[in-house]
Amino acid sequence: MSDTAIGLLRLELRIEHAHSLKDRRQVVRSLKERLRHRFNVSVAEVGGQDTWQRASVSIVAVSGDRAYVEEALQAVEQDAAAQLGPMLVGAQIEFW
Repeated sequence: MSDTAIGLLRLELRIEHAHSLKDRRQVVRSLKERLRHRFNVSVAEVGGQDTWQRASVSIVAVSGDRAYVEEALQAVEQDAAAQLGPMLVGAQIEFW
């Protein structure tokens, strides 16, 4: 199992225009669906479910090649930034 690379990308969102949980869920759901379909990664909302203007989303990619995982998660981050614009306030990648 030592040749398995697991990468985790954490995205922090601030959704200024959200005036309800429904508004926030719409943004998060759209992001999750887009990333799953475009990049074949696992995506989950992991924090901020009870706040109107904040959300945390985690994306995981697994491969036998760490360079592939790193490139994939960087592409996901760039795509999320393009979709979210200033709503994306933080991003961090970790590896195991």
